[in-house]
Amino acid sequence: MIDLRYVKKLIEMIDDSSVDSIEITTEKGVKIRVAKNPAARPGFAVAAPAPMPVAHVHAEAPRHAPGHDPHPPSAAPKAASSSLLEVKSPMVGTFYGAPEPGAKPYVSVGDRVTKGQTLCIIEAMKIMNEIESEYAGVIRETLAQDAQPVEYGQALFRIDPNG
Repeated sequence: MIDLRYVKKLIEMIDDSSVDSIEITTEKGVKIRVAKNPAARPGFAVAAPAPMPVAHVHAEAPRHAPGHDPHPPSAAPKAASSSLLEVKSPMVGTFYGAPEPGAKPYVSVGDRVTKGQTLCIIEAMKIMNEIESEYAGVIRETLAQDAQPVEYGQALFRIDPNG
């Protein structure tokens, strides 16, 4: 666990110096990044307007009229998506897919990722938190949009471990 007094002290040190940001990694692998200018982030959505394709999977089966096949061909993609692993948001904050406005995203649909690889940033309380992949595989879906709020436990990515 990180002592919030330590984080507050880091913020004060950044405010009082000419340094723009600092990033620290603890022995247990927890990363903290404190930046002076997080206000530049909201313009990020304008800098990267190309939306990523998002596939939607419905939890309930479609309803059919009497006499119709209750197992339509669309059941196959639903079964395939159940083998996808979800990377969920560990906190409430704002999702960013790239390290800074105008930069190339950390990952895109179709990219192969390794366990521990950075997938995105979630800004919470003016601290940029790098979110790492819990799984190795191929990114099949990006479920969050740049500069948009995310909730704790919200699915951000779906990864195919067999891809």
